[in-house]
Amino acid sequence: MISTWVSVIVMLVAFVNGATNEDDMQPCAKVQTPSSVVPLGSPVTATCVIRDDCPVVIGQAVHIEWRLGDHFLPSSTIASESGRVSEVVIPSFNHTRAFLTCCVQASPIQIVGGVEIRAGYPPSAPQNLSCQTNLTTPNTLNCNWDPIEQETHLLTKYTLHTEIWDSNKNHTYNLPPGIHHYTIPRSDFFLFSDMEIYVKAVNELGEATSTHITLEPVSAAKFDQPKILKIQVVPNRYGCLKLSWCLSQHQAWLRDYRLSLEVRLKTADSSQWGEPILVSRAKPTRPMEQCFLLHGTQYLSQIRVRYQQSPWSEWSTSQSGVTLEKAPTGRLDSWMKVSGDHKHKQLNIHLYWKPSKQFRANSQNVSYIVSLQKGPGERGLLCSTTGNYCAFQLPERAKKVYLSAINAAGKSPPTEVYIYQPKALIAVSDVTAVPRDDTSLLVQWRSLVLTNLTGYVVEWRPLLKTDLSLIQFEIADRNQLSLAITGSFEPYKPYGISVYPRFKDGIGLPQTVNAYSRQKVPSVVPKLRIKKTWQSYIELTWDEIPLDQRNGFIQNYKVIYWDDKGPINVVNADLDERKVILRDLNKLSLYEAFLMVSTLNGNRNGSTIHFEIEPFDAVAVVMIVIACGVGLSLMIIFIVVTCFSNHKRLEVRFWPAVPDPANSSIKRWTSDSTRDTHLSSDTEEPNPIYLSHLSFLNLPMKLNKEDDDLWLNSAEDTSDLGDSICGSPFIPGYSGSNSDSVPYATVILSSCTSPPPRETHVYLRSESTQPLLETEESFSPKCYQNFAADGMAREQCFFGPSHNDGSEERTDPVILWEDFPFLRAFEMNDNQND
Repeated sequence: MISTWVSVIVMLVAFVNGATNEDDMQPCAKVQTPSSVVPLGSPVTATCVIRDDCPVVIGQAVHIEWRLGDHFLPSSTIASESGRVSEVVIPSFNHTRAFLTCCVQASPIQIVGGVEIRAGYPPSAPQNLSCQTNLTTPNTLNCNWDPIEQETHLLTKYTLHTEIWDSNKNHTYNLPPGIHHYTIPRSDFFLFSDMEIYVKAVNELGEATSTHITLEPVSAAKFDQPKILKIQVVPNRYGCLKLSWCLSQHQAWLRDYRLSLEVRLKTADSSQWGEPILVSRAKPTRPMEQCFLLHGTQYLSQIRVRYQQSPWSEWSTSQSGVTLEKAPTGRLDSWMKVSGDHKHKQLNIHLYWKPSKQFRANSQNVSYIVSLQKGPGERGLLCSTTGNYCAFQLPERAKKVYLSAINAAGKSPPTEVYIYQPKALIAVSDVTAVPRDDTSLLVQWRSLVLTNLTGYVVEWRPLLKTDLSLIQFEIADRNQLSLAITGSFEPYKPYGISVYPRFKDGIGLPQTVNAYSRQKVPSVVPKLRIKKTWQSYIELTWDEIPLDQRNGFIQNYKVIYWDDKGPINVVNADLDERKVILRDLNKLSLYEAFLMVSTLNGNRNGSTIHFEIEPFDAVAVVMIVIACGVGLSLMIIFIVVTCFSNHKRLEVRFWPAVPDPANSSIKRWTSDSTRDTHLSSDTEEPNPIYLSHLSFLNLPMKLNKEDDDLWLNSAEDTSDLGDSICGSPFIPGYSGSNSDSVPYATVILSSCTSPPPRETHVYLRSESTQPLLETEESFSPKCYQNFAADGMAREQCFFGPSHNDGSEERTDPVILWEDFPFLRAFEMNDNQND
């Protein structure tokens, strides 16, 4: 945009400052350069010459300046009379396009002339020129080449040149800018005449020509895809097939020309094509034979054609054919696993086999038989199958079996398979299996025992499938400690690989590892579950990932948890336990946690759970309840033991005994006085029950205090201290031996006839500990309230001492004995003493 405006300004200045004569309109100055187009980076020289009649410089001193775009350039004035010529040298012109102007210093600066300079590179020769003939309708010759790699910054034109040698006709084709291919019409070339072709590139700095190519248009033709008509068996020729083929409809007119043909074959169960077989000078009208093929094998075939050095056509569609069948040849590789049934004296055998490198089935339909005898016949036949696995039982004395392959043409020579008993011997260790690629694994191991070792058997099977026929095996030599096993290994699926040592007399114990051909992150992540919480701890558990969803070996489990205040914590879990215990958690804080499962190829995060630690969790409550229960149980036990140890005291305390005077020990006291009682007759009324009786003892007149205490405190039996009067003689039928009477107390007196002594009478209680009534009274009886006399106060106790110690004599009052039966007994005892 700037350069455009500069050009406009230069033109306007030239127009204004130029001559006014329309016939002689010229600019004030003329700028001269060797070329307006120069190589990029080359030096540039320019000269500015101002006319004498230029109005800008008439009558003024001239000072010329140079500008390249917006920048001033140093210049030199060429010696001249007027000083109106100036020259500038640019050491390196690094602009692809710029305006160089000549200016006269004034106010403002006046542009008096200028020139545009462009820079770039000369073109390089076009590369990789190629032409190909199209034999479809219409026939054309298509030529292509690669453009110039380096940008020239200048407009470059391409032209295609052809020269036909036989006719000396030349053609030149001009191409639009940016086009690097051209299609020559059918009228400008001959199919079977050689012609020379080249491309020329031209710009303002030069030109370049590509390499000349010479070709025959028909030899540059790429034929259409040919077609296999049919594949037939050659009669009486084993391993040969005959192919009939033709060209496409557009090239059918070339059927009589000799073409080059390539054939490639593969068996029906193979995924790789064999090396192409070149057949030269082939004609579509003549079938082609392929021999040295496998017998009775189905083959797939494809062909392609070309003429001389023309490009090969595309491969044809596949056609199949089967060679003649022949009896199987070669031996079979076998692997036998034996286990003993000692109870029934039999061997359980699993036999696997596969074709060896020398084996040829020579048929599409092959079956296998296992028998006990080598010769033909069904006798001793153990199994017949079309697979590669068989299970059967044999007696313990069996030593070998025979394995043969059979097809419609015959039977292969039998392969002897010896029966080796398993041995409890470990001869293999450190078995590893690592993937080599998606279809193979490298198995390595170490040997522990070399004596009698004959080799190894490497066995593998998919762990997600239980079909025993899927077991595959390879046999390794005794000096071989690694083996690359190949097969249809599925990615992300586990395989069990076992290495068995083979001895001369048996098979050793295997060592087994699991392997993956390729791993990725697990398909699922188990969900965390809260198993239990207590105090500031919580235990989290999760289920095991199913084997079909692991997609690789589980390297570790990590539980990541955090709360809204604290940092993120990571806990590694044991692979076998599948549980973690989170410790030192804050109570009443809401936590979040998730499980991360990792394999060798990455990790996957599970869903997030939320949990909170309560101040009193279930465990704490249970512990408190248990502690309270234990304390309560101990207290109950203590109370029960205490009650049993003091049951009598407690029984008296809470359940007082109701006295039973009839069972009192006083009843068992005996005295001679009871013999004098009057026996009651049968006609009299039954005796009333008396709760006590009186016993009289003859004691000395004087009892001192010590003797009195001795009587009172003696623990001996007092039942014989005197005669016991068990009743009143005034009551008929009363007897001291009556079973219903209960003697309870004894009163000791000096004499019933003697005057009352000064000392107090002694009152002895019986040794019976049973109370008479509910409340036991004191040792001294209460005052007898019914007795009163003139000489004794009414409150005087009958059995107690007298409170009146007066010496005056008293007359005995008249006593009414019938009113006092106990006193009547005293009187009776006194009469007896007299």
